[in-house]
Amino acid sequence: MTAAVPASRVGLVVVSHSDMLANGVAELAVQMAPDVTVLPVGGTEEGGLGTDYGAVVEALADADSGAGVVVLYDLGSAKMTAEMAVESADDPSRYSVVDAPLVEGAVAAAVTAQGGAPLPDVASAAEGASGEAPVAAPTRPALHLVPDSVSAEVLLTNEVGLHARPAALLARTVAELDADVVVRYGDEEANAASVLALMGLSAPGGKPITVVATGKDAGEAVRRIEELAERGFDD
Repeated sequence: MTAAVPASRVGLVVVSHSDMLANGVAELAVQMAPDVTVLPVGGTEEGGLGTDYGAVVEALADADSGAGVVVLYDLGSAKMTAEMAVESADDPSRYSVVDAPLVEGAVAAAVTAQGGAPLPDVASAAEGASGEAPVAAPTRPALHLVPDSVSAEVLLTNEVGLHARPAALLARTVAELDADVVVRYGDEEANAASVLALMGLSAPGGKPITVVATGKDAGEAVRRIEELAERGFDD
């Protein structure tokens, strides 16, 4: 039995000095997490480079569907504007301004929010984004030595392998399950809940990955990943 998906998800606000940059980051994040509200706030009211306090205040309210909002920013003065906007809110605890790499943080936060995670977890995902690279695992245990694990070799049938959208789809698929899932390619492995770590594996199309899952829903997690690969990650 899978966990129920909440009616509301944590929203994101991207604050940038550039309207084009804010919109580009928001567009990428929405591609990864289509059910998450991601609002860009870039540039000044006159259309120049800078930040607009009033626009940030409005975006915070619009992005909050009931679960809170994570706010990302590009430069120091954008952080100051974001923090001022949060402080002026009726309930500042509903908002979290995070110190995170803008693009990676937005993607990590959006995918985490898509899975229904609460505000602190979404904020943590953004803050940890810069360190979500795959790690070498030359001394990893053999699959049969991982206690109570379910594993499978899965062929990446789509042309480009685990690039951005397939990685996000895989991460969203396992996020709602009670299972810890690791994806291995070559001598590296990645937490399947991290879209950035999955992308960092650089696993190309036509190559197999190894999926190892533990936990109550381990079998279901492996089955879903196999199903995703069989249909080419909907590419």
